[in-house]
Amino acid sequence: MQIEQKGVKGCYINESIIFLQNQNNSIKRMKKIIGLYFVILLVLSSCASVPLTGRKQVLLVSDQEVLSSSLTQYNDYIKSATKSTDKAKTEMVTRVGKKIAAATEVYLKANGMEDEIKEFAWEFNLIKDPQVNAFCMPGGKIVVYEGLLPLVASDDELAVVIGHEVAHAVAKHSNERMSQQLMAQYGAAILGQALSNKSAVVQQVGSTVYGLGAQYGVMLPFSRKHESEADYMGLVFMTMAGYNPDVAVNFWKKMSAGKNGSTPEFMSTHPSDATRISDIEKYLPEVKKYENK
Repeated sequence: MQIEQKGVKGCYINESIIFLQNQNNSIKRMKKIIGLYFVILLVLSSCASVPLTGRKQVLLVSDQEVLSSSLTQYNDYIKSATKSTDKAKTEMVTRVGKKIAAATEVYLKANGMEDEIKEFAWEFNLIKDPQVNAFCMPGGKIVVYEGLLPLVASDDELAVVIGHEVAHAVAKHSNERMSQQLMAQYGAAILGQALSNKSAVVQQVGSTVYGLGAQYGVMLPFSRKHESEADYMGLVFMTMAGYNPDVAVNFWKKMSAGKNGSTPEFMSTHPSDATRISDIEKYLPEVKKYENK
């Protein structure tokens, strides 16, 4: 009887262990399910639309957090950069930039997005650097490198570049890229936990996304989807500002011819030359509907 009793007790113990293991597994599964639901709700509540194109995007980071993070990076960069001493070219960058910025704000106001205007504190800088490059940080901080200007024959051609960069800012591509980086870096399981200390997380991810600094002086590349979208939106904004969008085809042909077998940083993730030019030619009839608007 004692042996049988021990056997019975051992059976109870084993069953208890199995029961507890099953409970733990159920709790883990429940946590994963809850975490997944949380992320789904978070993503749904963070869904936005890109102006002009209407493309849906997920923005997990607030505009203020993006602006704070990007401004820190921008200020660090601009302190180490050398501004151009070429007065005429500097005035050209400022002149074209201001016209496109003004046209962009008119569009936003006319389409019920007046609140977006306050996010922009436009600034235009020509930097003494031989790189064929330009960028626009969130908040409208525009930088053009002197190395790009030999390929620019007119205000219209410069407007192709600045319009493209302004489009990145208006479409909140940096915010979207930071959100994608957050999801990729932290994953669904701990995204909620990471966002509980969002300010620190945003600063960390922002440093990776913007990639600005004395060593590089350039933003890390956008995706091809973002680049194509910025091409279209940029053409619209430059057209609204009174510039001729037809010059975009010839400008990108010059950019292609000037690569000399290497890809400039400015074009590193852009669509292929043939694809870009073909797409621009397709955009032009639609873009010209925005003339004098």
